[in-house]
Amino acid sequence: MNAAPPIRVFLLDDHEVVRRGVRDLLETEPDIEVVGEAATAREVLARVPAARPDVAVLDVRLGGAGDHEGVEVCRELRAAMPELACLMLTSFDDDEALFDAIMAGAAGYVLKQIGGSDLVRAVRTVATGRSLLDPRMTSRVMARIRGSEPAPEPAPGPDADATADLGRLSPREREILDLIGLGLTNRQIAERLFLAEKTVKNRVSAILGKLGVGRRIQAAMLAERLRTP
Repeated sequence: MNAAPPIRVFLLDDHEVVRRGVRDLLETEPDIEVVGEAATAREVLARVPAARPDVAVLDVRLGGAGDHEGVEVCRELRAAMPELACLMLTSFDDDEALFDAIMAGAAGYVLKQIGGSDLVRAVRTVATGRSLLDPRMTSRVMARIRGSEPAPEPAPGPDADATADLGRLSPREREILDLIGLGLTNRQIAERLFLAEKTVKNRVSAILGKLGVGRRIQAAMLAERLRTP
């Protein structure tokens, strides 16, 4: 029998020592092949399409302690290559970055303090299409953001306006909005509803347009507000 092809991995980290360490770790595994690496967002966006990896291991913070540029890279890569699994790697336990990663479609989120064998296992997990996002962490992030982030400035009569906006949504779009409110990624929604991920992405864009909001988090907060008695 022919052996399965190795898992193709691309690395993004602005620290050469970290990239080298992760590469050396992964390349000791017979079923994993590192097909490229980059130190900047521009480099990774230029190189990944040609490398055709199965998994991109992306540093969340590039160039600054408060920067989440790696999350934006995840969003752009997933838009261009929906089949690509993005595993976010960070030194910080940051709820905001975790939420942004979830909304960007990341398949997993791990700390750099993770053990070597656990990182290898994480790469294999997301390569199979499974999620490495702990539902408890996701729920905690959603709860924190709902409780601390102000809602968009409402017009007079917000509940009536929200209800009117929701009336523009089809039953399927309402269903997707409810799942957005639960913090599910496009991939998870697609799996739950037996839809193509691209279809979900298009539906989400339509929902944002009909609700008159520019960000997914605003739609999630609206869904939660209407769900709460």
